[in-house]
Amino acid sequence: MQGQQFSIKPPKKPERKARAWQQDRVDAVRETLADRYRIALDLGVGCGLRQGEAFGFSPGDVRGDSVHIERQILMYKSQLYFGPPKGGKERDAPLPKILAKRLLTHQEHFKPIDVTLPWLDPEEPDLAREDRRKVTVPLLIYTGRRGAINRTTWNTKAWKPALADAGVILPLPKQRPGEKPSRVWEPSREHGFHVLRHTYASVMLEAGESIVSLAKWLGHSDPAFTLRTYTHFMPQAGARGLSAIEAWFTDLG
Repeated sequence: MQGQQFSIKPPKKPERKARAWQQDRVDAVRETLADRYRIALDLGVGCGLRQGEAFGFSPGDVRGDSVHIERQILMYKSQLYFGPPKGGKERDAPLPKILAKRLLTHQEHFKPIDVTLPWLDPEEPDLAREDRRKVTVPLLIYTGRRGAINRTTWNTKAWKPALADAGVILPLPKQRPGEKPSRVWEPSREHGFHVLRHTYASVMLEAGESIVSLAKWLGHSDPAFTLRTYTHFMPQAGARGLSAIEAWFTDLG
């Protein structure tokens, strides 16, 4: 063994598991959000929409008992664009009846407005903004100034204050005069808008929906990715299989 060299690699940092909210937390954050933005939370937890997809949602995307996700609002070089969903894949997701009612109620108070933005085609990343085709969409969710939502500004001005008011995160001590600007809120990555999508997945899986169906509704091209991401949301999966085998043997006598 003398003279031999061994290469020892440090252990990999364990992957952070997706976390979901309990219903009481969802309700608390929804209550503290401004009225005009509550429907964004509903779309996230009710249909599994990503943040940009919720901000790009239009009443015409409702197709009977489902929603059709075909666009998002995204930021590219500090400018807002419309663009296809992540991965360029359009998809459909089931629309819960209560969410359908909330969508109608929201429109009674906040009528959709037409917003025009350039379309960001992933196949033409270098095309100048002024040369891109313009797309006009009647948006359901928009700012108080009747414009498309910049998610960075929204996260700071709307989402994080709502999290703080609901007791999910804490505000940090105010900086003293002369100090460099610092964070206003404690780090909250795990409580970003995406947690609503995780919550949607957890509810669906705990109710017994299949990974294949969930992957399709979330827009995942590979159900194996969905399984790896959300397998810990399936605590009863083994128990259901065991119960089925027990019943099978019981029937045999």
